[in-house]
Amino acid sequence: MGDMNFWDWLAWFSLGSIVVWGILKVTGVINTPLLLQYYPLFAASYAVGWQMNKLSDMSLEFKRFRSETVKKIHNIELNCAKNH
Repeated sequence: MGDMNFWDWLAWFSLGSIVVWGILKVTGVINTPLLLQYYPLFAASYAVGWQMNKLSDMSLEFKRFRSETVKKIHNIELNCAKNH
């Protein structure tokens, strides 16, 4: 959690607020007009977009890792070929 940025905090806040909203709605504390009932959908759609962005970033990290690993293995193969 040390490398969380503003958008990560906002996404976690959105998810947490959906949970709190759901508990308050089920217990009858919240009796909202129809427009405000759609709040969890907006928060959830933000959270989904945030997660898609995180997955995209992770995919790029894996591709970079793969490329670097292939280069290192190739260098090891060249060094082994030179020594024989």
